[in-house]
Amino acid sequence: MTTDYYPPWGFYYKVEFSISKNKDDVRFQAVSGLSVEYDMEEYKEGGENRFTHKLPVRTKYSDLSLKRGMLTDSTVIEWCLKAFRDRDFEPADINVILMNEKSEPLRTWKIAHAIPKKWQVSDLNANDNAVVIETMELSYRYFTIQ
Repeated sequence: MTTDYYPPWGFYYKVEFSISKNKDDVRFQAVSGLSVEYDMEEYKEGGENRFTHKLPVRTKYSDLSLKRGMLTDSTVIEWCLKAFRDRDFEPADINVILMNEKSEPLRTWKIAHAIPKKWQVSDLNANDNAVVIETMELSYRYFTIQ
């Protein structure tokens, strides 16, 4: 009998990159963009004016957005900068793993063929006492759920 709580908490997770073995590269403050939807094509049937048929064409995945406090030694950031600086796009697979209170995986989103789309560093302001946040937006082909 399992004692998993429903629904699970959304704050205990890790993000694993296939290109990095750095233990600090799994910690992110926020993950968003795990969504999928269908592009729909409308088909108008002759003589039928009450509605149009909507047919699914292809799936469309949102960009994955990852936020964290800036790291000065990160394999993932080097991977991003290599893409932007050298136009060397090395696809990476990513696992977003939701954990339970015993550090066991509850659900894993396996993201395939991710490449950097955008990298942003928060504003630097001498009047603020804030952590520097880096945001990465990644484009990917699809994800599966384990």
